Amino acid sequence: MSTSYRIGLVGKPSVGKSSFFNAATMNDVPEGAYPFTTIDPSVGEAYVRVDCAAPEFDEECTPSVGYCDHGTRFVPTKLVDVAGLIPGAHEGAGLGNQFLTDLNETDVLVHVVDFSGKTDLEGEPTEGHDPRKDIDFLEEELDQWYLDVLEKGIERYESGYTTADDDIEEELAEQMSAFRTNEDEIKRLIRRVDVGFDPGEWDDEDELELAREIRTETKPIVIAANKMDLPEAQDNYEEITADPDYDHLTFVPCSAHAEKALKSADKAGVVDYRPGDADFEIVGDVSDDQEQGLEQIREFLGEYGATGVQAALETALFDVLGVTPVFPGGANGLGNERGEVLPDCYLIPPESTAEDFAYSLHSDIGDGFLHAIDCRTNRQLGKDYTVEPRDVIEVVTTN
Repeated sequence: MSTSYRIGLVGKPSVGKSSFFNAATMNDVPEGAYPFTTIDPSVGEAYVRVDCAAPEFDEECTPSVGYCDHGTRFVPTKLVDVAGLIPGAHEGAGLGNQFLTDLNETDVLVHVVDFSGKTDLEGEPTEGHDPRKDIDFLEEELDQWYLDVLEKGIERYESGYTTADDDIEEELAEQMSAFRTNEDEIKRLIRRVDVGFDPGEWDDEDELELAREIRTETKPIVIAANKMDLPEAQDNYEEITADPDYDHLTFVPCSAHAEKALKSADKAGVVDYRPGDADFEIVGDVSDDQEQGLEQIREFLGEYGATGVQAALETALFDVLGVTPVFPGGANGLGNERGEVLPDCYLIPPESTAEDFAYSLHSDIGDGFLHAIDCRTNRQLGKDYTVEPRDVIEVVTTN
């Protein structure tokens, strides 16, 4: 029900991107410390956590997708493992064109960066590499890609190829429509960078600045600071998160390796672990070595509150994109005609109205929208009501 959002997972080779993907989805994608382990974009189902509303009604939910674990609802979302980030991707180097196409089908990016500095820009083993170079490198690749598309729009505009009364924002919105932008947004961003509305007066720097602004707005990035169980990574993390040049990014300390180990151990019945939790319990027989490894992971959880894999996904959807989780209620409160209790949890865009929500359920339901009902208060809601996170809403429709 809630797979309309796609989180893109990017990163150079050997930084732990496949480990992160596997840990988040528990799918078996080959892992290996050499370039191009992942050739085709793998799409997996990951989950984000939402406090289930059912306990507030003294009910137990029956999810139709995802699952519920002690009052925490695990709601599915799509995770796309995007292959081929190497220098020159925007010019088609490596798997460049495929890389950009796959990237374009995502709403937000999680950039997995090896914060230990033990892999260079090509993903080869090294020591003392500055993770900032990786962060800059992805942003520069994307900026150049956006700039290429922007320049085509400016050329079309200046060649008189468009109708005389077209505004530049109209032309650019059309040229850059693949980035899910629109005329109003382009207009707002041109104002924000303050370059004026005559592209004849823009210089190269103006164009790059506008391209960057459109990119940050339409393809926001969360940095998964991976390998944070290593002391070098912790030093780099402190330094980079204090650097004002990186204030525009959100950082999540992370150990994909720890998450994968805990999920595997949980699957094997060795530990009791719920993804995203700050602790776990050893419930099976373990060797001394295994116990030592698990205790090191426990120390990491104590330090950072979680492995960071869940947090990175949730930060991307809820904090950066502002996605709103909402439960559709039924005519008899929480249930539907099949007797299921809160079977669905939808993830809808921020600032959605009750009518928008009705349309996300089904176009017919939206077309026949009469009003909505807040199942907690039984209050009637008009079509312009702004849906709040974790609302339980019944939609009354003629259809």
